[in-house]
Amino acid sequence: MTVSEHARYVAPGIQRAMRRVSPTKERRTLGTTPDSNLGKLVNRVPEVTLVFWILKILATTVGETAADVLSTTFKLGTVVTSYVMAVFLLISLVFQLRARRYVPPIYWIVVVFISVVGTLISDNLVDNLGVPLSTTSLIFTAALVAVFIIWYLSEHTLSVHTIYTVGRELFYWAAILFTFSLGTSAGDLLSERLGLGYPLSALMFAAAIAVIYLAYRVKIVNEVLAFWLAYILTRPLGASMGDLLTQEKNAGGLGLGTIPISIVCLVGIVVGVIHLSREEKKRALGS
Repeated sequence: MTVSEHARYVAPGIQRAMRRVSPTKERRTLGTTPDSNLGKLVNRVPEVTLVFWILKILATTVGETAADVLSTTFKLGTVVTSYVMAVFLLISLVFQLRARRYVPPIYWIVVVFISVVGTLISDNLVDNLGVPLSTTSLIFTAALVAVFIIWYLSEHTLSVHTIYTVGRELFYWAAILFTFSLGTSAGDLLSERLGLGYPLSALMFAAAIAVIYLAYRVKIVNEVLAFWLAYILTRPLGASMGDLLTQEKNAGGLGLGTIPISIVCLVGIVVGVIHLSREEKKRALGS
């Protein structure tokens, strides 16, 4: 299957799952909610800001480099690393669900672990089971579209601004897991087919995100579709950046090593989370 054929499978499915979602529809859905205390409901996930996207790309890069550190540098292997990271993900997710509100440190710990697990799911299928990247890309696309369809049928919205309940949050995290796996498979498929190398691959994915943002600004696509498409593409963007920084020079990278880059990205995430935590406290005091 060619890249263009794969693209024709991906875009229509996601578009159909989301095309009925609009700000007007979202307001109408919330307006008919029987809960009289709607104004007191607290969103369990962060607002989408520039800091959000920076942390998302850093977490994605960590997902790429940390998986390599554990499986290759520490010689745990892909399977053992997958089990270990899955346990950490489940533990962090329990804390996230119990918090019942957005707590920056807990939320971004979950994102880091889910980025690693999503990457490893794709790697296990491709490297250990020999499933072609074109096939895994279709599998994760189908899984993601299924999550969106069930989410919409259940909640009548796919907006990330109204994650008020455990049910909606579970749909949210399921979608995020599959965006990481899809981004890994589709990103690797596209990079390998085109043979662009790490720098050009990163530029290509960054340009695609810019096009999505422009399409959103001129109202060609709605907010929900633009968000999830960008979320998918930030995964191969972060992975390309991680590979560019960590791979050996004879392989097209800068040879900086997986451990140093993982540490730098984790420090960046910590700094960003501290900033967001302070902002949350200011918001809480002002409300």
